[in-house]
Amino acid sequence: MIKHVTKWLGSLALLWGLSSVHASDHEAASQAAQARAADPALVFGVVPQQSALKLARDWGPLLEELSRQSGVLVRFATAPDIPTFEQRVQDGVYDVAYMNPYHYVAFRERVGVEPLVRAADQRLKGIIVTGREAAPDDIGDLDGRDLAFPAPAAFAATLIVQSSLRQAGIDFRSHFVSSHDAVYRSVAAGRFVAGGGITRTFEALPDSIREQLRVLWISPGFTPHAIAVHPRVSLAIREALTAALVEMGDRSVGHGLLAPLRITGFVAAKDSDWDDVRDLGIETVLGKQEP
Repeated sequence: MIKHVTKWLGSLALLWGLSSVHASDHEAASQAAQARAADPALVFGVVPQQSALKLARDWGPLLEELSRQSGVLVRFATAPDIPTFEQRVQDGVYDVAYMNPYHYVAFRERVGVEPLVRAADQRLKGIIVTGREAAPDDIGDLDGRDLAFPAPAAFAATLIVQSSLRQAGIDFRSHFVSSHDAVYRSVAAGRFVAGGGITRTFEALPDSIREQLRVLWISPGFTPHAIAVHPRVSLAIREALTAALVEMGDRSVGHGLLAPLRITGFVAAKDSDWDDVRDLGIETVLGKQEP
């Protein structure tokens, strides 16, 4: 495992430097094009719901096996925060990306991304977590409070949670802390009375953090995250990646690699799979910052 982490942290560092937080849109796109010319491997961007180290540890071995099975070399990448990830998808920095349902719907329209797969037999649910010993007994107790969220366009952890609170007539102040893990740690430390997350990332927490928290509320389920490709990726490569990802859920080695992601397998996806997200009529929030 250590050798996997070391190998994939190298590509992580490369991609962080490739498009810095301070680079302009033009500079980021130019740097991405130069990197692709120097290294023909596909860049696989993972939305930073968790720390870069954890993502590299969990996704690196999976992507190495994906490269082996598909015959298409892919390299792990992420971003320092979710808004930066969104900008990199917009700029075409990633050839392939694991993105939340709202991201998929938005970037399908903006960039023309094409879906490959989604998690099988899984629905994405937003949650509100609070401290295990904290006072709130229901969401009504959050009225007038400061709440933590990962980022403005985090689908279930922010958009669904916030919409549900507003529909319940609950007033709150939003604070964006960059990732799901940052939400959980901030609530566990008592910096916020509660925060938004999703069941998958909550269940993936270290026991030492999860045991300090309890789930106060759970949303209905929606079509989960997409693995999608930039339209420049050829049909032949899309088909090879899709077949390899689907096959992973049918093989014991694939089960072991998917387990850290709390995913049991993938199914081939089509654009209409995310019509339930479109039906919510969510206004454009990409690029918005904390008020």
